[in-house]
Amino acid sequence: MTSNVEIPLWLFVMMVLFATVTFASHFLFPSVRWFFRRRLERAVKKLNKRLTRPIEPFKLARRHDMIQRIIYDPEVTKAIVTHARENDVPENVAFEKARGYARETVPSFSAVAYFSFGTRVARWLANALYDVRTSPNNDATLKQIDPEAAVMFVMNHRSNMDYMLVTYLAARASALSYAVGEWARVWPLSLLIKAMGAYFIRRTSRGQLYRKVLARYVQMAVQGGVTQAIFPEGGLSVTGRLMHLKMGLLSYAVDGFDPDGRDIVFVPVSINYDRVLEDRVLIAADQRGDRRFGARISVVMAAIVRLLWSWLRRRYRKFGVASVAFGEPVSLAGLGRDVSIDTLADTLRSRINDVTPVLNVPLVARVLLKADGPMTQEDLIKQVLNARSSGGKDEPGSIPDVVRACQDMELRGMITDTRAGWIIAPEERAMLQFYANSIAELYPDCPPLKNAARAKK
Repeated sequence: MTSNVEIPLWLFVMMVLFATVTFASHFLFPSVRWFFRRRLERAVKKLNKRLTRPIEPFKLARRHDMIQRIIYDPEVTKAIVTHARENDVPENVAFEKARGYARETVPSFSAVAYFSFGTRVARWLANALYDVRTSPNNDATLKQIDPEAAVMFVMNHRSNMDYMLVTYLAARASALSYAVGEWARVWPLSLLIKAMGAYFIRRTSRGQLYRKVLARYVQMAVQGGVTQAIFPEGGLSVTGRLMHLKMGLLSYAVDGFDPDGRDIVFVPVSINYDRVLEDRVLIAADQRGDRRFGARISVVMAAIVRLLWSWLRRRYRKFGVASVAFGEPVSLAGLGRDVSIDTLADTLRSRINDVTPVLNVPLVARVLLKADGPMTQEDLIKQVLNARSSGGKDEPGSIPDVVRACQDMELRGMITDTRAGWIIAPEERAMLQFYANSIAELYPDCPPLKNAARAKK
């Protein structure tokens, strides 16, 4: 028992490594996780005191537990059996496929990442690029909603800046859970987005099993009171107008609605910009008749470098105004048990259009598109201010704001100041129409311009 035993050095090193891993996995890691989880729970409890809509336990659940809950859900189990039978594969193969879909969908929300990093970056970026304005009724709109209801923000989609803008503006109310498309599945961006509580959706998938997994996650989140944000147009608007709403996520929420349970309140949100970052890319996609956005990473990096250079030279100029307005909420319980998804979509689309922020660049574009020839600055300002007042907006506007909008449009080559007055620059008519379209529902007397590329066909 007391004699020496000789073993090879490599075996001793392996024994030490195995002992270290065992100690860490059974004693150290659980203790560390418990310590940080306790700190997180205290931080969330403190955070919830200042939020209008506190973070629900569902959003803080462990990701592994949520994945297990989804794949063992009775409805998902039925879909697994059906998928296996229809595709002639073993049920365990279909089960693993469902597990993969659940892993892809379920986020790993971190309150620290969201409020300590995400909202601060969103606030800094939004204010660095734009003069951010909000409707004076936004806070009152949120306060009137039943605290026990599940809230779903339904938004138009003008730019990828929408995520940043609404995240920043809604930070005082709650943590938003976004539905994002395939563009955000690139590593390491996907890790950050999942930590922010967003979940991925495959816009082109038609598989019944995938749709059932996604539907059950959305329905569980609604039942858990998670505040969600969706862009039901299914992508960025290539025309500037609010497109017809797709029924996918809306139908999932309606199908899982229990009239005797938690109410679902849809909040229409309208976003508008004096300058959309992707405007030329979107217009080009519309002229081609597809949705392939040809923005190369080199082009994006070159634009960022130009902005930094102008900032270093103290010649940086913001991109104008970015504005967000909340419309009148729609209670699903208030619509009745027999409401159709089409009626809900039409109601939401109408209310989004009704609160569209009327900004100066879209107004200038609208007035110049209607003009028969050059307009003096005095006449242009007069017509823009008259159009704003006729639109019934609370903000009256001012002459300096209109002048600033004209200057910004001139710097971008959209309009030209001639001796006779302001005119639309050659080849830029589609650009002005893109911006005028954002308020076309409020000013129907300015019909949309037919796409030149399509007209030739």
